Amino acid sequence: MENVLKLLEGRWKLIILFHLFGGNVMRFSELERAIPAVSQKMLIQQLRQMESDGIVRRIVHHQVPPKVEYGLTDWGQALCPALDALLSWAARREEMAPTTSLPDT
Repeated sequence: MENVLKLLEGRWKLIILFHLFGGNVMRFSELERAIPAVSQKMLIQQLRQMESDGIVRRIVHHQVPPKVEYGLTDWGQALCPALDALLSWAARREEMAPTTSLPDT
């Protein structure tokens, strides 16, 4: 379990995954615009970690100016059902939340 969580730990990894699901391929600048709260340094770091873990693939187009795109590997795309289930689980919690708060103790 620890090894699985280690692959996904990091504040931005799950958000990056959601942007790349469904076969989406995005340039670095597109990811930056899609996730405005992340710093460029952190986005680079998270993408590199996910690439080294085999979740994300980096596609380099040799042209001027250089073009680099990111997409999910097949293994990364296989995470989609698990994360969909996680979203459903979180949505159920919101539905089950009481309408009144408990008193402070």
